[in-house]
Amino acid sequence: MRNKTVQLLIVESPAKAKKISSFLSGREYLVKASLGHVRDLPEREMGIDLKVLQNGSKKLPLKFVIISERKRVVKEIMELSRGAIVYCASDPDREGEAIAWHVSELIKSRAKEVFRIEFNEVSKKAVLEALKNPRKIDENRVKAQFCRRAIDRLVGYIVSPELQKALGRKGLSAGRVQSTVL
Repeated sequence: MRNKTVQLLIVESPAKAKKISSFLSGREYLVKASLGHVRDLPEREMGIDLKVLQNGSKKLPLKFVIISERKRVVKEIMELSRGAIVYCASDPDREGEAIAWHVSELIKSRAKEVFRIEFNEVSKKAVLEALKNPRKIDENRVKAQFCRRAIDRLVGYIVSPELQKALGRKGLSAGRVQSTVL
């Protein structure tokens, strides 16, 4: 008897996972929720190698770690992805693209193949159509999210302490949008 390859569909929310599972009943799919982002910059350090940025190196200057609240779900996704064809179906925007990239980076050595799919509505028709049209992860969207995240971190770590000193108040934080507007 020949074993079928598991097809794993990863979405962000448990509600979407449950609904999509109902669309795919009778098919050879497992649907799992990542609960959003699975990795981020470390909480207690910059997580950005400024020397790499200054040198114009092609090396990724960001240090990502698994978000502590996602360790369990990451472990489950890694186990389920072993030998599977994986479809990352996170939201169709730069954040979703980055989530797909992070998941892909974590499982690429375990999975048989990893694809990105997108749909703009959670309907059986949209999901099945997306599964017919898998693609590679869009590196430009991922880089756009990385830039946004890096700017958030740089402004937060560099400007916030100066703001606190200037105003003599602890706990104040500066953000990339409101700080420039003000």
